[in-house]
Amino acid sequence: MFDVSRLMNEVLGAGGNANLQKGKDYLSKNSGSLAGGAIAGGLAGYMLGSKKGRKMAKKTVQYGGLALVAGLAYKAYRDWQGGVPPAQAAQQATHQHGGRSPALESSPAVPLAPANSAFTIDTEQGSSSGFGAALVSAMIAAAKADGQIDGAEQDAIFGKIDELGLSNDEKAFLMDQLRKPLDIDSLVTLATTKEQAVEIYVASLMAIEVDSPAEQGYLGMLAARLQLEPELVAHIHSSLAEATYA
Repeated sequence: MFDVSRLMNEVLGAGGNANLQKGKDYLSKNSGSLAGGAIAGGLAGYMLGSKKGRKMAKKTVQYGGLALVAGLAYKAYRDWQGGVPPAQAAQQATHQHGGRSPALESSPAVPLAPANSAFTIDTEQGSSSGFGAALVSAMIAAAKADGQIDGAEQDAIFGKIDELGLSNDEKAFLMDQLRKPLDIDSLVTLATTKEQAVEIYVASLMAIEVDSPAEQGYLGMLAARLQLEPELVAHIHSSLAEATYA
């Protein structure tokens, strides 16, 4: 069985209170290299204590990982098409209609993508070749972008994956993605529409802190290969920053 929705939730740290407690216990015993490097804010970031990872975990509990990616992508794309500057879009989102837009639920920072829109992801899709799985691949690729996941770190991550409530197929998928070389061209081909390109970039940005030149360069290359306009990319960063700190 391959439940891509559950897989995404686990990667984003919303697999349940038991897993969150494992993350806290893990942090108390491992304050060294694993708390830094490429995986600190990315893959299973909640386990490694990154601020962004914890924020994303909370949002994932609210929405579900796939809905969170779709909502952030939809908001950025909508605001970009409307010609609203990123900073102004963030301000409007929190002041419309007494602080809440009719399209928003639970948090003014993340709207739900309208039903049957190009941003809606089929959460029932149970295939490792589906687009939901492509978003997980994008997150893992971004987490590897600065080259800091060495053999020891990879083994440690594999150990934590074994503790998650995933099926054998889901675990195998994660481990395969971690082992494979970084291949941005293969990742880009997974996006068959403009909306999917935005979602892949959103998922990639969610996975890392973007605090190194290598990560910045990776995102720049990814945006170029996905043919995303600089203004649209700015909206994506603004939408995610707003959601992270709301």
